[in-house]
Amino acid sequence: MPRDGSSRFRNMKGEVVHHFLFVSSFVEYTVVDIAHVVRLNHEIPADKACLLSCGVSTGIGAAWKVAEVEEGSTVAIFGLGAVGLAVAEGARLRGASKIIGVDLNPEKFEIGKKFGVTHFINPTACGEKAVSQVVKEMTDGGADYCFECIGLASLMKDAFNCSREGWGKTVILGVEMHGSDLNVNPYQILRGRSVMGSLFGGLKPKSDIPILAKKYLDKELRLDEFITHEVNFQDINKAFEFLSQGKSIRCIIWMDK
Repeated sequence: MPRDGSSRFRNMKGEVVHHFLFVSSFVEYTVVDIAHVVRLNHEIPADKACLLSCGVSTGIGAAWKVAEVEEGSTVAIFGLGAVGLAVAEGARLRGASKIIGVDLNPEKFEIGKKFGVTHFINPTACGEKAVSQVVKEMTDGGADYCFECIGLASLMKDAFNCSREGWGKTVILGVEMHGSDLNVNPYQILRGRSVMGSLFGGLKPKSDIPILAKKYLDKELRLDEFITHEVNFQDINKAFEFLSQGKSIRCIIWMDK
């Protein structure tokens, strides 16, 4: 998007075509402001590089740069989609001793293990216990770092309640889908807990995305496991179906296959 806030593109009728997040999607070629261009090592395949544009980078960055997960710490992640699994991967690389995934889909535990998830909680299987109580029992008092990766104020509050008194951090990554407010007890904040939000995981794309690409090429960072499906552009609706059915982590959409 030009810096004057206008659009770069027009359709065949001369009407303005708007962009998504300052770039354009689903096109083979585009014109982008230099501020939104990142140079990567040519050795990284396109289907792996595209994962670093959002989602995966957000989760890893949240663990590394926002929460600053430490070796031996405990982590609780609400929502094991692409962002949540990326948080787990970031926490794994940081040496977290316990990574707890919270999700309604029981299949996510086996998937999560690939990214370092060590324990799994299905809220529907907790009986009369609240998820926060289960997490506190698992961590002997609460997780050091909690992440909400879905976008529900109620789960943001649950994540906050799972954090440890004294120093527990809760990082909000999900975009609240209903416009609801987050209500927390001020006394709990006074006791040392904190809540913070993050867009793109606190990463600086120009410098940090090339670092992630290098870590992948050096076989430190897992990216291949995020790709569960690949479709042609003509079958783009299948990608949305996979997503809504909970079958997809990341689906690669190819323009030329």
